[in-house]
Amino acid sequence: MRAAIHYCLSTVILVLYGSRVCPFLDSLTTLQLAMPVAVMLLLQWTLRTPVRHLLERNFSKERIRHTFAIEFGLFICGGVLLAIFNAVYHGFPLASGLKVIVGFFSLGFFVSLDLALEQERRQATRSRQNDQVEISSATLFPVSHKLGLFASLTSLLVVLILFLVVNKDLLWLLETSNQTNMEEARFSILKEFLFVAIVTLAQVLNIIRSYSANLRLFFDAENSVLQRTNRGDLDGRVPVSTNDEFGLMAYHTNLMVEAIHKRTGEIYRTQDVTILSLASLAETRDNETGAHILRTQRYVRALAEQLKSDQRYCDDLSETTIDLLYKSAPLHDIGKVGIPDAILLKPGKLTDSEFGIMKTHASLGAEAIRVAEGELGETSFLSLAREITETHHEKWDGSGYPNGLKGVAIPLSGRLMAVADVYDALISKRVYKPAFSHDKAKSIIIEGRGAHFDPDVVDAFIAVEREFQRIAAEFSDQSYTSKPSESDQGASETLAPAT
Repeated sequence: MRAAIHYCLSTVILVLYGSRVCPFLDSLTTLQLAMPVAVMLLLQWTLRTPVRHLLERNFSKERIRHTFAIEFGLFICGGVLLAIFNAVYHGFPLASGLKVIVGFFSLGFFVSLDLALEQERRQATRSRQNDQVEISSATLFPVSHKLGLFASLTSLLVVLILFLVVNKDLLWLLETSNQTNMEEARFSILKEFLFVAIVTLAQVLNIIRSYSANLRLFFDAENSVLQRTNRGDLDGRVPVSTNDEFGLMAYHTNLMVEAIHKRTGEIYRTQDVTILSLASLAETRDNETGAHILRTQRYVRALAEQLKSDQRYCDDLSETTIDLLYKSAPLHDIGKVGIPDAILLKPGKLTDSEFGIMKTHASLGAEAIRVAEGELGETSFLSLAREITETHHEKWDGSGYPNGLKGVAIPLSGRLMAVADVYDALISKRVYKPAFSHDKAKSIIIEGRGAHFDPDVVDAFIAVEREFQRIAAEFSDQSYTSKPSESDQGASETLAPAT
């Protein structure tokens, strides 16, 4: 659309230009002058698309530069062909042909530059990496050079066109001085100067407006990506749409974001492996297999995603929070590493005093994470891990441990973990009991609704019970090697329903 408007206006401007700068062209009728110009520009319009597609097919990364080269080249060729036509058909001299070429050259410069800037804006809206401009020291075209070249060529063209206008008017005055009224001549000359000034000023202002729009687009994209990166969103990229310093800034910004993304991914992977290692260490000293870790963290995620659909919990259970819950869940029994082997691995029933020591694992785990928070600073991950570790044995009615919390005073993370941990203990085989069926475990959890467990979490469990069954089947104990020595009371305290 923009190109069509340019070509239509170019026809009008070139016809008026010819009559202002060349007495030979001025001698033609309007139709004789306009028809060849319109035909030539129509030919240019017909050729521009196939030529552009041919170049873009082989040099897709250079389409902005090609846009300028194609449009500008076609305008110059059009001027040359029109000059040849006038010389052959009308017998006009070389000077007339040069004036035609200058007109096509001048207007083509502004039109081609504006269309190239429009192509740059289109390029900037493309998100695919293979559509971006390649940046290198060999192809870099500094902004200062671009502005200097634009200013120099614009000044040169304005001076040259004004010179042609003045020369044509002086010749006209010399030839018609006896028959021409000086006041009319003065008015005619001023009209021609005004025409050149208006056309030139309009073209220059249009280029400034177009370039300013591109700068605004670049700065908006750059600031948007930096803001997203600052928020932890590392998926944004700045379109590389120019081969100047702005393109270089976009290129290096993208490299920086990609490097941060890579390093962050490495940190997260290291964090996840460390969590899993610590959790597995705790499990090796207890009666549960490594599959318990995998199952319970998936149970917690299933419960959280179900609760998220409830308007009361949607703000507290964002995608990021759910992911942190999933990653933190394996640490729920990390405090068991602090329980003496004589108690943790005791094959028989624990005494009351021994069971009291066993219950300290929740506080021991929470204290260990507080130490980590003291070194690393408080983070959402460590906070959730500490909540889960310390409160997953609290009960809705306040009869749990270690702090006897009641109702919503128990963090949501602990209430989710309580259901996940008890369900897994119920369906798992222990030395003191066989593995319960899903229906049996479900009935025990429902029985504890409002006493041991948060009623909302139990309702979420009922809603996703099929997912629980799928997780239990996929990550069954048969996939792992169980320890020959298992603790009786260590598991029974986890699976005791509310009574």
